[in-house]
Amino acid sequence: MLKTLATASALAVLALASMPAAAQSALATPMAESERAGPPKGRGSYQDMATLYADFMRWQNLSPADGDDSVGVPSRVRDFSAATVAKRRTEMASYLSRMEDMNVASWDRSQQVDWLAVRAKMLQQHFTLQVGKPWERDPGFYVDQMQSVAYADLPATGQDLAKIKRGLQDIPLLVQGAKANLQNVPADFVTLALFNLRNADGVGHGMPYRPVPPAGVIGWYDDMLGRARTAQPELVADLEAAKRAAVELEAHLKANRGRWTAPAGVGKANFNWYLKNVKLLPYNTDDLLVLGARETERLWAQHALEKHRNRNLPELKPAASEAEYEALKKETDRRIRTFLAKEEIITVPADIGKLYVNVPWIVRDGGRNFWEEVQFRDPSPDYFHATIPGHAFDGQMAKRVKNPIRATIADGVRNEGWGVYLEEAAQRLGFFEDIPRVRELIDIFGIFRAVRVAGDIDLQLNRANLQQIVDRWKTLTPWLDNNVARVDAEIYLRRPPGYGLGYTIGMIEMSKLIADVKVQQRDKFVLKTFHDDFMAAGRVQMSLLRWEMTGLDNEVQHFWKADPLPAQ
Repeated sequence: MLKTLATASALAVLALASMPAAAQSALATPMAESERAGPPKGRGSYQDMATLYADFMRWQNLSPADGDDSVGVPSRVRDFSAATVAKRRTEMASYLSRMEDMNVASWDRSQQVDWLAVRAKMLQQHFTLQVGKPWERDPGFYVDQMQSVAYADLPATGQDLAKIKRGLQDIPLLVQGAKANLQNVPADFVTLALFNLRNADGVGHGMPYRPVPPAGVIGWYDDMLGRARTAQPELVADLEAAKRAAVELEAHLKANRGRWTAPAGVGKANFNWYLKNVKLLPYNTDDLLVLGARETERLWAQHALEKHRNRNLPELKPAASEAEYEALKKETDRRIRTFLAKEEIITVPADIGKLYVNVPWIVRDGGRNFWEEVQFRDPSPDYFHATIPGHAFDGQMAKRVKNPIRATIADGVRNEGWGVYLEEAAQRLGFFEDIPRVRELIDIFGIFRAVRVAGDIDLQLNRANLQQIVDRWKTLTPWLDNNVARVDAEIYLRRPPGYGLGYTIGMIEMSKLIADVKVQQRDKFVLKTFHDDFMAAGRVQMSLLRWEMTGLDNEVQHFWKADPLPAQ
């Protein structure tokens, strides 16, 4: 179960995280001399940095370390040869060197925030090239690019048809590249890739709806073949070749499975480097384990009290039909928008219309999954998190950010933290007073976010494999099913480290920010102004937003000097 928090280091972390900023600064451990570096005092101007960043973004979009499925198909097959990757690493080092030759010390605070955010984005790519190496370590890097082409609607014409044909014709080349490039592959990555080639994920992330979901990548090619034979026969030969290539990759993975036993996680030193230099978080993995455990325990205790409070009320029942669920969603949207306006919580521009909603109505043979158990009872929890004023609204507001640098940066801790913060904020602000049992659903959402902290860290530190994390999460989270747990664990294992912990830790950072602003402004604090300012500042790292919005620099002063990557 959960580890005890009764250690000196745990208590110190929790005390520091909950203190006012001034107290934190006074009690902070003195920085090592190497951490005392301030902003660079080089030659470049802010405009020079903006030009360099634009050039970097163009370069990165051609990087062999990045998948490109922006048009639904792999638009080209990349060169991952040793010589090409070495060249890219040299070019990456040049970008980082040129970033350091900027006169950042002479810029205003907002511009300095931009520099730190850009440098972190560059260091993320540096990490991918040096440590993550998905083209070499992860067969899923190729499997992911193989599937979406089969989602295309048929018949297609013109450019749409040409893109589909090009995508299908790329698949055999992609598989050739996978067979040439894959080495030092973790066993968990092979297991996941083989599963995804032949099995539906049971969740349907980003996939078109089918009453019976196709069985993985190969099943989706069969689905498309069935449609193409009548709607677009000219695609049949390319589709059959793509399917043969997928089967060929499957055979290659099975043949090499026994000898591919590399660790799946990046290890503690690399993870801590990433947290500081890319995530710009003021915590290391040990600190985060304490915070995640504390949140898990707090939410379970809160859930117990809420269940007792509501013990004489009828249990919430899932919607019995699609029509009933659609009516629930429509009413939830109306209620939330009215609540946000009436209670003066955040500005919703008049042109923000219909926004996407997660969790469509699906009747599954095996019963409802975790998200459906919650959302079919009441859509409010994920509506706040993912629709309005959560992710969908957040994405629309990000398009209105005028700063061209911040318009292209989106930090996961900030984005997911905003969504989780909104769930508990809605509780505190009174949205659920007339539907009290929905507060129990919010608790359950929070519990699943909190247990991800340790899961994310233990996966990346190679303390547990994927199935062990799935089993642990299911023990700790009501209603959690195998499919949702496996899909989430796969996401957090295969992405750069720290995404899974971003939900709960991001919420903690949001709480810290609102506390700091409230302490500074006292009776002048206005919640709506705070939220509007937060939206307008873009989606950069939380420590940067905190510095910009409060002037408190006790966190960012640690980030000016980038650390060298640990020895690989």
